[in-house]
Amino acid sequence: MAELLRDQDQDQDPGTERGGLGAPLGPLARTREGVRAYRLITAMWIRSTLAYRASFALTAFGNFAATGLDFVAILLMFSQVDRLGGYGLGEIAFLYGAASTAFGVADLAFGSMERLGTRVRDGTLDTLLVRPVPVLAQVAADRFALRRLGRITQGLLVLAYGFWSVDIAWTPLKAAVVPLMLISGAGIFAAVFVLGAAFQFVAQDASEVQNSVTYGGNTLLQYPPTVFADELVRGVTFVVPIAFVNWLPGLYVLDRAYPLGLPRWAAFAPPLVALACLALAGLAWRAGLRSYRSTGS
Repeated sequence: MAELLRDQDQDQDPGTERGGLGAPLGPLARTREGVRAYRLITAMWIRSTLAYRASFALTAFGNFAATGLDFVAILLMFSQVDRLGGYGLGEIAFLYGAASTAFGVADLAFGSMERLGTRVRDGTLDTLLVRPVPVLAQVAADRFALRRLGRITQGLLVLAYGFWSVDIAWTPLKAAVVPLMLISGAGIFAAVFVLGAAFQFVAQDASEVQNSVTYGGNTLLQYPPTVFADELVRGVTFVVPIAFVNWLPGLYVLDRAYPLGLPRWAAFAPPLVALACLALAGLAWRAGLRSYRSTGS
């Protein structure tokens, strides 16, 4: 039965939703249907969360404070040193804020993807396959945690401090790079969340592996590339390209030398990298969904 449901839904996400005459919907229509379903599900969870406003305020503040401890650790380091890897506190605050904000947006929108392995193991993913809604939208919106706004707020505050404390020679191109960096960074992290979820179709109990790339990658990007070995920098540039989240565009804004001798135009590559990562994540998700055979089989 589960295999039949999977076969019926294997193309549903991005989808095989059909029109009134049974014709498959096009990619644009499937995307609209997925966005609509995601919006409706998240709205339901937001209403549920805001029904207890005091609880929401406390959990959001707790999320804000807990994520802020990362920057407190950096402040403690700078109580003993003047520079870290050749970078001052303001420059690291800029990199930290950019990475944390981009990751926070992706975590808010797709953080629930890490629980897919549990659904695969206990078979509750089967219940999503019978609904006329893209599975990806259902999994991403499941238990939408509005409290994660605390991480985004904390990242924006540190980013603002970085802007204030660093004397940046602003140009129109630099001003354009900043919003592109945040949007593209969120897209890259979102792709990593989806790729990790697709891997859980096979590994089933791999949420910690996924977290090592998502949460671990965010922590790594909070520091300048000069404190890491060249091999690691190559890995996060050419293998899992999270360096395009903040390092390459951020170093352009700060007028810093690029790692690995990369060209200056690499600062404008994050949107293309994000699109490529999202396309790859979509293919991996469809392949993982097709391979699903329900629990115990």
